[in-house]
Amino acid sequence: MEQRLNFGRFSEGTLSSHDQVARALGIEILAGTYPPGAKLPPEAEILARFGISRTVLREAFKTLTAKGLIVSKTRVGTTVLDSAHWNFFDADILEWKVSKGFDLAFVRDLADIRRAIEAAGAQSAAARRTTDDIVEMRRCLDRMNAATADASAFAMADLEFHNAIGRASGNVLIRSLAAVVETALLASFRMSSPVREADEHAASVAGHRRIVDAIEARDGEAAAEAMRAIIGHGVARIERGVASRVPEGV
Repeated sequence: MEQRLNFGRFSEGTLSSHDQVARALGIEILAGTYPPGAKLPPEAEILARFGISRTVLREAFKTLTAKGLIVSKTRVGTTVLDSAHWNFFDADILEWKVSKGFDLAFVRDLADIRRAIEAAGAQSAAARRTTDDIVEMRRCLDRMNAATADASAFAMADLEFHNAIGRASGNVLIRSLAAVVETALLASFRMSSPVREADEHAASVAGHRRIVDAIEARDGEAAAEAMRAIIGHGVARIERGVASRVPEGV
């Protein structure tokens, strides 16, 4: 049975009323229920749908406006903006995109960004890492190795491993893009977790071990290459998983 992965911040039950409304409308915008150029339903209709006050709706609209999804104008209404305005580096938008699933093209886009950002982070970490950083990375690696049947435990250890590298890099901009990494990993494990196959689990752990070995050796080029390789390994696993679910002849 497939395990449910829970990255705490993504728990819908912890959201305020206006955040829940923003999330529901945001997901519908991203899914194309309200495509770019379309107007959202009239205020009265939204108020009735969610059973909320105008104050709550205004706060929800402020959130969606700040993320580049909508624009509201007096006597015109609220219009969905073109996707060029959407901030896909925003943690909420990424989570909304993941929550309802997305296609391989978006998975590959995330992987391209990760290869650029995390390879640079690993290379920087090789030059700046401390002994404590290496200890933390190996602690995460041990947890990944031990999680042979628990997809959630493996995913959390994997996420903390990559966050540890971000911290070790000493680059605040790389660390600030953790939402991209978190969302990419969440998507990856929802679609295909390496713990489901012994060989895949072993290969993933080995790939991560090469990253920390290179960082510990202060070999920046090797660390960057190992990071790009493990990200590519994850994408390939997803592609195989998706292909295996496509009926023959399609």
